[in-house]
Amino acid sequence: MDAVKGRNISFPRYAEYNCAFRFIIEEAIGAKYIMPPAITRRTMELGAKYSPDFVCTPFKTTLGSMIEALEAGADTLLMTHGLCRLGYYGELQEQILRDLGYKFEFVNLSEYDMSKKKEYIRIVRRLNPKAHPAKFLAGFMEGLRMVEYLDEMTAEYYKNCGFDASGGEYKRIYQDFLTAMYTAGSRGEVEAGYRTAKSALRRVPLKKPQRPLRVGLVGEFYTVMDAFSNLEVEQKLADMGVEVHRWMNVTNHFLRFSAEKNMRVKVRDLCAYEMGPTATPNIFWAREWAERGFDGLVHIKSASCTPEIDVMPVLQNIGADYKIPVLYLTYDAQTSDVGLMTRLEAFYDMIHMRKRVL
Repeated sequence: MDAVKGRNISFPRYAEYNCAFRFIIEEAIGAKYIMPPAITRRTMELGAKYSPDFVCTPFKTTLGSMIEALEAGADTLLMTHGLCRLGYYGELQEQILRDLGYKFEFVNLSEYDMSKKKEYIRIVRRLNPKAHPAKFLAGFMEGLRMVEYLDEMTAEYYKNCGFDASGGEYKRIYQDFLTAMYTAGSRGEVEAGYRTAKSALRRVPLKKPQRPLRVGLVGEFYTVMDAFSNLEVEQKLADMGVEVHRWMNVTNHFLRFSAEKNMRVKVRDLCAYEMGPTATPNIFWAREWAERGFDGLVHIKSASCTPEIDVMPVLQNIGADYKIPVLYLTYDAQTSDVGLMTRLEAFYDMIHMRKRVL
């Protein structure tokens, strides 16, 4: 599809989901997508430099990513909406960027009622008035399928990569899968990349004990999923020989989150009211993993994340009731990799000795 003239769209870097954003923008909407650079220390420093002091860390990260996208040639920025302070990100970030002198169009999804299908058409028409509805629907659905593939393969990877007996083949296949998703230009290429990687992973020999150490990750939506923001905590745990589980991803939380009422029923003795956008699933899965005999829980949040601060006392109760260790990690722009490793190693030693005793 020919890209609409003069429209270079970007979205802040977020885990590995930007490959799906690119596919939807280019293949479904017919505009050009500017891929923001991978998040680095520079991204964080840029965002922190121009952000209010007490905003949560994802605000700073996404602001820095927007600045780098504008530097890369973007003239249109997309920003999502949310149920916590994320709902105010767009308006404030737009004003900051304009005060810095950048010229761009800003599409703030908080201004649209995303529960209504006609609002999606309004957004598409704004980005490309000539977009064909049928092509958009087909491309959009394939983009969502790419998100599902990403989440499925990522979950599979962190469960097993720590037990790779081939010396690195598991990680290489996963990286090749990500490359295939970032370069896919058609439905056929998306499907082929997924099938090839899934088949290849099955053939990798694993040396996994009968009862491996299992750790469940819960936490704030952005930080728990973005490897840069959490200093690759999942990979670090996996490299220690831990089977890592994380329910929180785009697929589970947005595309398949049909059991929210059932979750609330099961945890109503722990929280009578919804405490934030991810509170119920975090509490539900913390208890679920504890009941399944997991060896530990890790709670991940950014500094100043109020909803997750409210969740922490509930997790303490779960830890006490089920005698399961809980590690609380809070990230900001100054969090060091060395400090994180020290805490993870101590946590690993604790759950490893506990498992031997039990």
